[in-house]
Amino acid sequence: MTNLLTKSALRWHILGWLLYGGYEFLDVFLHDRGHLRISLWLTGSFLLIRFAEFYLCYLVVYPRFLRAGQAGRLVAALGGVMALFIASRFLLEEVLFPATLGFHNYTLDGSIYHKIGYYIGDNLFFGSPMIVLSAAVWGAQAALQRERENRQLREEKRAAEVAFLKSQINPHFLYNTLNMLFSMAYPVAKPVANAILKLSELMRYMLHDTPDGLVDLEKEIDYLHNYLALYRLRFPDSFFVDFTVTGEPAGRRVAPLVLIPFVENAIKHGVLDDSENPVHIRLNIEGERLRFEVENQRNDGNKDTTTGIGLPNLRRRLELLYPERHALHVGTEGEQFVTSLRLVG
Repeated sequence: MTNLLTKSALRWHILGWLLYGGYEFLDVFLHDRGHLRISLWLTGSFLLIRFAEFYLCYLVVYPRFLRAGQAGRLVAALGGVMALFIASRFLLEEVLFPATLGFHNYTLDGSIYHKIGYYIGDNLFFGSPMIVLSAAVWGAQAALQRERENRQLREEKRAAEVAFLKSQINPHFLYNTLNMLFSMAYPVAKPVANAILKLSELMRYMLHDTPDGLVDLEKEIDYLHNYLALYRLRFPDSFFVDFTVTGEPAGRRVAPLVLIPFVENAIKHGVLDDSENPVHIRLNIEGERLRFEVENQRNDGNKDTTTGIGLPNLRRRLELLYPERHALHVGTEGEQFVTSLRLVG
């Protein structure tokens, strides 16, 4: 989950601390005028320690450990926070203040064990409220953020469904037209007919839908082969692309069209006519893990701005389809431009 301390939330946090601090200092001015200097120092240090305790829980402990299967770590972390709270109060009020300001907070009688026991028990009482309050604030904000994210996903899904329905007529019309052109071209020019057939197969794959939103990895690979084959027909003597698959794709399923943006990007912006530096496309399948990598020589003179599925849109698709189950890398390595994708499951 993203950081909950947004600008809007930060304003409420500042207001809350101002009200709480104002109340504590007002109480000192109204009821402890006889030891005003000492009380102000003790109140200020106490607020500072509580502030640190609150945000240690809010920003570190609860985001990491307040989830299923983390109960033991959560209890240990909260125990550590409480120990830091007690140790911080002791260092400030019983070590630093006596040495620099000439006073301390606690005056205890009895044995050393009684003093230690009382001090720990008293600070457990004073340290607990901020642990509970930070949990309540973090939980409430996390619930609100989840609801906002779910609402956004519902809106995006509805918009995508509307856009998909609007696009159905034209792709189907084009697909049927391509089949007609193939039947007309085949008796006259078989190479042209084969090109039309491959384009038709691309269209059929793009229109294919499945109940679970996944397709066989073998079909995704066939789509890439057909895509590259069309380019080879266009540039038979100046199209150098090396596509290799290692591992067994049978039985694996992936989100459709999740690999093509890498290939499309390389062909649009890479050098394709250099036989010494071909575009390398590698697909490696190992059990539940899939790694897809495309490496191409950069073509700084290529200013193609035509649109495709696009890497930015792919990032969003991966976040929705493979949350915490993917790793995407896009960058340059010397004269090469490298994109790689790792998927799990």
